[in-house]
Amino acid sequence: MNAPVYTTENACQDCYKCVRHCPVKAIRVVDGKASVIPEACLACGLCVKICPQHAKKVRIDMPRLKALLASGEKVYASVAPSFAAYFKGVSIGRLATALKRVGFAGVSETAHGAEAVSAHVSKLFEAAPRTSVMISSACPACVDYVRKYLPDWAKFISPLPSPVRAHVRLLREKLGPDAKVVFFGPCAAKKNEADRHPDELAFAIVFPALVQLFEEQGIDPASVEEESDLVLGPAAEGRFYSVEGGMNDTIRDAAGRVRFVSVSGLDNLGRLLSSPPPPPEGDARPIFVEALACPGGCVNGPAMDAGDIGTLDALRATDAAAPIRTSVGRTFAHCGAAAYPAETVASAEPSEEDIARTLARVGKLNKADELNCGACGYDSCREFAKAMLAGKAEEAMCHTFLKRNFKSTSNALVRYIPAGVVIVDRAGQIVECNRNFAELAGALGEYEVLGNLDGLPVATFLPDFADLFTGALEHGSEIVKYRQPWKDRIVTLSVFAISKGEFAGAVIQDVTQNEGRREEIAAKAREVIRKNVITVQQVARLFGEHIAETEIMLNEIAGAYESQTVGKKLREGSSYEYLNG
Repeated sequence: MNAPVYTTENACQDCYKCVRHCPVKAIRVVDGKASVIPEACLACGLCVKICPQHAKKVRIDMPRLKALLASGEKVYASVAPSFAAYFKGVSIGRLATALKRVGFAGVSETAHGAEAVSAHVSKLFEAAPRTSVMISSACPACVDYVRKYLPDWAKFISPLPSPVRAHVRLLREKLGPDAKVVFFGPCAAKKNEADRHPDELAFAIVFPALVQLFEEQGIDPASVEEESDLVLGPAAEGRFYSVEGGMNDTIRDAAGRVRFVSVSGLDNLGRLLSSPPPPPEGDARPIFVEALACPGGCVNGPAMDAGDIGTLDALRATDAAAPIRTSVGRTFAHCGAAAYPAETVASAEPSEEDIARTLARVGKLNKADELNCGACGYDSCREFAKAMLAGKAEEAMCHTFLKRNFKSTSNALVRYIPAGVVIVDRAGQIVECNRNFAELAGALGEYEVLGNLDGLPVATFLPDFADLFTGALEHGSEIVKYRQPWKDRIVTLSVFAISKGEFAGAVIQDVTQNEGRREEIAAKAREVIRKNVITVQQVARLFGEHIAETEIMLNEIAGAYESQTVGKKLREGSSYEYLNG
């Protein structure tokens, strides 16, 4: 099965933006194409949102869903709380009607599972011994981030299932253990949950795929009839989970027994947990961390329209749809506890010698060369070198390396091209030239002493052609002048704009020897032509005499033959008519 997030390679365009933004650098670049490393990826979907070429995609799973709906089994939909932000103005009742029309046996809100989780979190804090820190297990991307990249903190993850898995258990309690449940929401990481727990969750489908399904069947959720028959009825405070701080609002109590912290964005979660973890149990006031991978909450998930809704708008939508209360004191069955063990991503730490050798490959020979510009996508040159050693990055990702290589290559071309080459700026001053130009300009001595003629006006060396550079810069064109006299030479110039209004270049070819040779060849050609004309005339005259002699001889032979034929016919007594002409 494909990973939840993948790359369309033909669309990937060498920009490395996904590497720069990926919080765990789960990207491998080969031949300029950036692909997701499945075992390292958290499926947070950030690369999907920021890819300018839309080369990063969330797996659709639509063919599998259609096959399930056509199988005859009873399939139920679990709709994430963020539906109110995605389907603006569409009530859960109308959405339920639309889902039933495409083949679902029933529809329920994932928020019911969220309420079950909140109730059990409250119970956990009431139990003894009290934990010093608890990290919510509601966001699968955050859970995987802690397990894989902050493994020392894994034991602090709440042992409760995610809201969608709790919801599946509630639905099966009511509908039977064979009920098939499909989740609909804005989350790519939920696909990891479905892949790991197929016995609980059949599929996780993102909202855009659901819209596609509606469009294929000609269904508009905004215009269908209201459907009030929701499995488990309408949800309440569980809808707050879709925005940052919403989970905390459902379990916050007035007694002040717990300190609540909300954090969204994996980078922010990493900063929050950057210090060594405390002892698992403590007498101090416990801290509950509501962790969400998407900044602002699920309403900004990878399948939501970028910049289409703000967190305040999402809060208003959920507040309008749900009463404000908490889950403290409420109880739900079948929300059993299970620990989330650490699952560290294997990454061998390279030696300093290997790092230094790798840095040298991209021209980083000392600390001063390590610019740490971040253009490659990594925070430092050392991290980039480690990624190269791990097979995740390649030399061409380093922009300073590419720039240095390009400059040295262009310098070599300018230096060794068998013609005079000069580049000037908009002020008419030489930016670069080669030895051949200096020799043609009569400034070879100065060039050999200084190594260049940079900064000198080109008009000093090409006074008769300075206007060609002005014209090329103004019009962005190319101007070619053939066989122009220059000092004691004859040259051909090609003056062209490198960047309109900024830089112009010229290639100057000394054709003096060619011109002398041309005259010599022309003289010889004229002599050959003269001799050929005489020969042709002689041949024509001789050929004309020969033709005349041949014609006389052939006429004589023909006349004799005709005389013999007529005489023979007369002797034989046959009639014969001779037509002359």
